[in-house]
Amino acid sequence: MGLSRGSASPGRGPGVPAVPARCLGTLVLLLLLGIRDVRAQSEFQTSSVYLWKTGPWGRCMGDECGPGGIQTRAVWCAHVEGWTTLPTNCKQPERPDNQQSCFRVCDWHKELYDWQIGSWNQCRPVLSRSHEKPLECLRGEEGIQTRDITCIQKSNGVPAEDVICEYFEPKPRQEQACLIPCRQDCIVAEFSPWSECSKTCGNGLQHRTRHVVAPPQFGGSACPNLTEFQMCQSSPCTAEESLYSLNVGPWSACSVSHSRQIRQARKRGKNKDKDKDREKVVRDPEARELIKKKRNRNRQNRQENKYWDIQIGYQTRQVTCTHRNGKTAALSFCNQEKLPITFQSCVITKECQVSEWSEWTPCSKTCFDMTTPKGNRTRSRTIKQLPVGSESECPQLEEAEQCVSQGDGVAPCITYGWRTTEWAECRVDPLLSQQDKRRGNQTALCGGGVQTREVYCVQANENLLSYLNTLKDKEASRPVDRKLCTGPLPSTSQLCHVPCPTECETSAWSAWGPCTYESCDDPQAKKGFKLRKRRITNEPTGGTGNCPHLLEAIPCEEPSCYDWRITGLEECIPDNEKPCGPGTQVPVVVCINSDGEEVDRQLCRDAIYPIPVVCEAPCPKDCVLSMWSAWSSCSHTCSGKTTEGRQLRARSILAYAGEGGVQCPNSSALQETRSCNEHSCTVYHWQTGPWGQCVEDTSVSAFNSSASWNGEATCSVGMQTRKVICVRVNVGQVGPKKCPESLRPETVRPCLLPCRKDCIVTPFSDWTPCPSSCQEGGVTVRKQSRHRVIIQLPANGGRECPDSLFEERECEASPVCHSYRWKTHKWRRCQLVPWYVRQDSPGAQETCGPGLQARAITCRRQDGGQADISDCLKYSGPLPPLTQMCQIPCQDDCQFTNWSKFSPCNGDCGGVRTRKRTLVGKSKKKDKCRNSQLYPLIENQFCPCDKYSAQPVGNWSDCILPEGKMEVLLGMKVQGDVKECGQGYRYQAMACYDQNNRLVETSRCNSHGYIEEACIIPCPSDCKLSEWSNWSRCSKSCGSGVKVRSKWLREKPYNGGRPCPKLDHVNQVQVYEVVPCHSDCSQYIWVTEPWSVCKVTNVDLKENCGEGVQTRKVRCMLNTVDGPSDTVEDYLCDPEDMPLGARKCTLPCPEDCVMSEWGSWSQCSLPCNGSNVRERSAECLRQPDDGKPCPAATEAEACTLNKNCYHYDYNVTDWSTCQLSEKAVCGSGIKTRMLDCVRSDGKSVDLKYCEELALEKTWQMNMSCVVECPVNCQLSDWSTWSECSQTCGLTGKMIRRRTINQPFQGDGRPCPSQMEQFKPCPVKPCYRWQYGQWSTCKVEDAQCGEGTRVRNISCVVYDGSIEDVGKVVDEEFCGEIEPIIDGDKKIILEETCTFPCPGDCYLREWSEWSPCQLTCFNGEDLGFGGIQVRSRAVIIQDLENQHLCPEQALETRPCSDGQCYEYKWMASPWKGSSRTVWCQRSDGLNVTAKSQRSPREGRTTD
Repeated sequence: MGLSRGSASPGRGPGVPAVPARCLGTLVLLLLLGIRDVRAQSEFQTSSVYLWKTGPWGRCMGDECGPGGIQTRAVWCAHVEGWTTLPTNCKQPERPDNQQSCFRVCDWHKELYDWQIGSWNQCRPVLSRSHEKPLECLRGEEGIQTRDITCIQKSNGVPAEDVICEYFEPKPRQEQACLIPCRQDCIVAEFSPWSECSKTCGNGLQHRTRHVVAPPQFGGSACPNLTEFQMCQSSPCTAEESLYSLNVGPWSACSVSHSRQIRQARKRGKNKDKDKDREKVVRDPEARELIKKKRNRNRQNRQENKYWDIQIGYQTRQVTCTHRNGKTAALSFCNQEKLPITFQSCVITKECQVSEWSEWTPCSKTCFDMTTPKGNRTRSRTIKQLPVGSESECPQLEEAEQCVSQGDGVAPCITYGWRTTEWAECRVDPLLSQQDKRRGNQTALCGGGVQTREVYCVQANENLLSYLNTLKDKEASRPVDRKLCTGPLPSTSQLCHVPCPTECETSAWSAWGPCTYESCDDPQAKKGFKLRKRRITNEPTGGTGNCPHLLEAIPCEEPSCYDWRITGLEECIPDNEKPCGPGTQVPVVVCINSDGEEVDRQLCRDAIYPIPVVCEAPCPKDCVLSMWSAWSSCSHTCSGKTTEGRQLRARSILAYAGEGGVQCPNSSALQETRSCNEHSCTVYHWQTGPWGQCVEDTSVSAFNSSASWNGEATCSVGMQTRKVICVRVNVGQVGPKKCPESLRPETVRPCLLPCRKDCIVTPFSDWTPCPSSCQEGGVTVRKQSRHRVIIQLPANGGRECPDSLFEERECEASPVCHSYRWKTHKWRRCQLVPWYVRQDSPGAQETCGPGLQARAITCRRQDGGQADISDCLKYSGPLPPLTQMCQIPCQDDCQFTNWSKFSPCNGDCGGVRTRKRTLVGKSKKKDKCRNSQLYPLIENQFCPCDKYSAQPVGNWSDCILPEGKMEVLLGMKVQGDVKECGQGYRYQAMACYDQNNRLVETSRCNSHGYIEEACIIPCPSDCKLSEWSNWSRCSKSCGSGVKVRSKWLREKPYNGGRPCPKLDHVNQVQVYEVVPCHSDCSQYIWVTEPWSVCKVTNVDLKENCGEGVQTRKVRCMLNTVDGPSDTVEDYLCDPEDMPLGARKCTLPCPEDCVMSEWGSWSQCSLPCNGSNVRERSAECLRQPDDGKPCPAATEAEACTLNKNCYHYDYNVTDWSTCQLSEKAVCGSGIKTRMLDCVRSDGKSVDLKYCEELALEKTWQMNMSCVVECPVNCQLSDWSTWSECSQTCGLTGKMIRRRTINQPFQGDGRPCPSQMEQFKPCPVKPCYRWQYGQWSTCKVEDAQCGEGTRVRNISCVVYDGSIEDVGKVVDEEFCGEIEPIIDGDKKIILEETCTFPCPGDCYLREWSEWSPCQLTCFNGEDLGFGGIQVRSRAVIIQDLENQHLCPEQALETRPCSDGQCYEYKWMASPWKGSSRTVWCQRSDGLNVTAKSQRSPREGRTTD
């Protein structure tokens, strides 16, 4: 490929840049100037070291948009080295401007200016450093192409500054890389077989041809010859071969006879005179009226025909006698009786004429905004003259373009936005699984749920909030058509939360208190009560009214509010200051109130002070008894007829008496009992009913809507009441005096009266439009509707919603459509070729022969009224023919009427139908015309034998459920209401064929078009788990641990049911709940009885003393507020803490010192470091005789860690799983953990040990958590079925779709994969007009030259596929189809053709267009588009005429949907030393003729 001008010079070495020739002069001049500057540098050095520098221009500023703006830039003086200096150092005359005028761009300029982008120029080679081109071109040569980009004013195309367009959009790129592909040579197909010999006798020629498969491109080599010929020889000719042929030339242009205008002028003059004479003669008014009507009708017809100026002229042709060598000879050489006609009538061609364009219509969009689509405006022109006899059609009569309304008076466009109703009630039940037992009782559910709302479209500039705040009746924006809102649709469902009611939790009952007054503030009354209490440990939602009673009372006598409590006894002091013997012990007392709290001692002044207790200080040798044990817990909590509370205490013998000493009492004196809980078992308490409804309290008038109660806005305060009764436990209601009046719960309380919420509905939408256009046939009655939307439901006694949300009414009858039709008027007289043209033709007669006739055509409405021609051009199909061939019969011609229609078939198979015609005029008497063999008057045709058979076609449809009405409950489609599974039906289309296998209407086969078959859509089955197991025991018997419960898998999900939680390795579902638990360390305690008397093992008969063993009973008992109550199994108590049941002991002898039991050890002081000690002490109960010493009264031991001294610390359990209410499925829950007090040896102990140390608690015990809601996938309703994808045929489908309203979440049911369903359409036959094959070229009455070929069109039925060529049917089936074939409205049934004369060299017909081929490399499209080619080969009939042959022809056209083709050499197996080699395209087409390679190119042998 040649280099373009300015490309690289061929002699340049590598690395040297190209210098275009036109730049060399400039370069030399610059070098010369540079040398001169060096010389002059010393002279101007001082002035040239400082230069003016400028910054970039700033933004264009100004008050108004347009060219009046100003922009500035910084200008400063700098040294050549870059540092800034004073401005005076630079030359002031050379100072650049720091300000210039500019065009200030505003947003609205976007509609006025835009980039004008030119097309890419030709791809030019890039200047390459190396000139060596590769030997083989693989992909192509890299190049570059440019384009012009200009900022212009849209209105007039005037260029503007680029900065204006750059304000809105960056300037598009002006150059891009491109590829100059490798040259592609012409590729041809292989040759066809040899034709037959051109002569049936003697020497002739035979030829074979080929066609072009791919044209030469990008400088590739031209195509080779497409034709090959060779000599052929048949049997010798018996007769002499004709050397001359009659050759018919083409018809001349249509001409008007010269005398026509003169004749018309004369006729018009004569007619006027005749009309005047006629008017004079006709005086009758009725006749005059008839003439007037006829004139008007003729005038109208003439007006209609103003669109057609039909002129019938004539055309001629030459008939010559041609020699085989192509030279013309005299006609006498062509010996033929009848010569071809050399003249015929024709229509003078008139081109279409149209008017000028009308003004543009106003813009359809009358408002202004930048976001919504632009409007449209149109302009039109009318037809002045329709084309007659012309190939070209009229140009477009209507033109449209986008537009935007602008200016001061243009209002902003109405915008539309989505609005939503308030959220519907939160519903939990859609989240329940199929197996959930709570599905039956949905009212008590709480926790996470789903709520929905409706979405509707309104005008966005109508503010919904202003409606709600200002309008008295709280009307909202009027809903409009949803299609007007284009933004994203707001969500219609969301997760929500129903607060779970908290159950009231109470502590255990306290012990019964003492008998106290009902009110210690008023102790006058004698009635008293013993009380026991419990407290609320967990407040319920809804206040304390939902808790059980917290106080129980037992009436009692002698009440008191304060009393003395004995906390201990002082030392036993013998009477009369003796050292031993009887004495007294003074009690140590405190004053307590009825709740057992210590108070000021003064308050007990009225109480009886406890008297001193008699005691015994043993003398030496006296019996010594231990102190009394504590009283045991009472055997009964109350006393009745059969029960009496008793408690006991005991003491034991520590030492027996000696001689003369006080002896020990008998065993009965070692125990004491007393009555306890002597109060009656009749327990009373106040029982409260539920709080009643909140009722407005008219007494509180000042409380208005601006007030708040507990932080909540409210409209007023009301009152609530409840019933309070006195109840005897296990009996029922009793009189109120039995219960303490002062502790009676309140029966009235204030409450919030929530504001009344009225129902809010939008106003009705506008009525949906009735059909604005006319209706075809006007049969169906349309309805229009309007609706409104509830955006707030009523509450708290507010106004109810209206019953009607949807209204419908019938539309007024719309006008019936005017349908239009072409009205054809009578054919005018048959116009012959002028006689002066015909008269030289042999056998021509002046008054008969072939001609042309024209007719008027008008446009009418169906009712017969006049209509504009444009209406018929739009709606009435193609124009009927304006002219037709006609024949003025000569005297010898036979004349007939037109054939009648065929008679109907009566349904009899094998019947006959007929059509007839009759002779007209003088023809009836002519014998030759009555020859029925030559001129039949009746034609018969067999009636078809119609037999129909039905066949199923296509695939089965999806399984489709019967469409039922969906119930909507409270704005929410409840899972299960919408039937999405069960029995449905699937459909297969049926096609009906006749006996000729032609597709017909399905009704012919007595079919409704489908085969139906029942099918099942399996219902989804959710994962099924077991119920919760029982809670396990607490992992710790003392302190804080955990307890667990679990579920296991019963059934896996199927058919898209809710999935199971994660499965473990044995297919067991891991669904566990773990919660912390606390075991009270003092819930079960070891209880010991006093030690028995020490039983001496070695009995000294003289004295009962010495070493021995003593025992005691140890029991595990349940601890209650009243003390240990019931004996339980020993394993419930801590075995490490179990007291000893036996021990060694020493029984003192009579003279020995007797000590009491050791007291408790003192507490070790912390920390336990081994240096501290703990002590315990005992008292000397009996002094020894003879001054013997008593053993030490105190004992000490070192505090050793984890032996007798312990550190304590808090510990926390692990978090529980997220705990929900029993009535909740998901949502907000709580995780809990518990504190544990742990001893330093790792043992959990009672929390009091850590609490006594006041240890810091830094842990958070509760934490909110969320259990993800199992939201099932929510789908929209199925849409209505779409229109059929095909108007006819076998493959039409109807589709309906649904969308996901709510995606599934968590373990919810997943969305089904099927979001659309298809159903076959009923089969309808497709009909089309189709051309038949062209006939062979016929030249009438001559051997060669210009002739005609004809074809017909027929109506065919086909199945809608491209492959079906169709079968011919009666034309009536295509009666409603406009005759369009291959997209062309112009039907051509006859065309001129050329039949070659013997010896002519001519071009054969065009080959078919080749497949669309792309320019590719390695199967990849290089982006040059597709190309198709066709060719014409040259046919030679006589070798002597080769010099007269035309060039072979080639045509190309661009195309889309092209393919990449590859070409490969193929070879047959070797046969000897040769084989066949040919080139084959990748689709299997051979593109070279099979040829033998020479042995040289074949296999070589040594």
